[in-house]
Amino acid sequence: MTLRGKPSAAFLDRDGVIIRDVGHLRAVRDVRLLPGAAQAIRRLNEAGVPVVVVTNQSAVGRRWLSLDILDGIHDELRRRLAAAGARLDAIYFCPHYPTAASGDLQVECDCRKPNPGMLLRAARELNLRLSDSVIIGDKLSDLEAGRRAGCRTVLVLSGQGRAHRRQMKAKGLTHLADAVFPTFPRAVEWCLGGGT
Repeated sequence: MTLRGKPSAAFLDRDGVIIRDVGHLRAVRDVRLLPGAAQAIRRLNEAGVPVVVVTNQSAVGRRWLSLDILDGIHDELRRRLAAAGARLDAIYFCPHYPTAASGDLQVECDCRKPNPGMLLRAARELNLRLSDSVIIGDKLSDLEAGRRAGCRTVLVLSGQGRAHRRQMKAKGLTHLADAVFPTFPRAVEWCLGGGT
């Protein structure tokens, strides 16, 4: 499936796409941009494409990570991107987990990917057209959330992408990805080329 020109917005998973996936990132000092990620986001910025991070953060619900530390992690991410001339238009996160979270965060929510709630909220708040947008992620849940929201979907093989591509093949779900690329920068080139 192709895009009709550049996307209206680019939704990005965080870990494994923009930064190194360390498995429940819990410290600012562990934020590490993946090679070319800042430059790819800068390309989207220069093309006038809003860049929105949508990330599951069950570590908050499980009390492994405070909201203050998560804010610090996202401040550091923005700082590192800004140093390379790149910026994020928004970050949305889901703190819920249906089985192991604490208190009111232990719920079946509509925002935890593969549910599309974060994308739908961003579309309302930022006035984005989902049908002309793309989600780039390294997990099946990213692609499913994008499909449910009506976006084009791109799997990158960084982070957990290779394992999830094998899982998709085993389950007959390869159709969930409109495109597959080895890296996030390659995915951005595809997006800005109109998906061809």
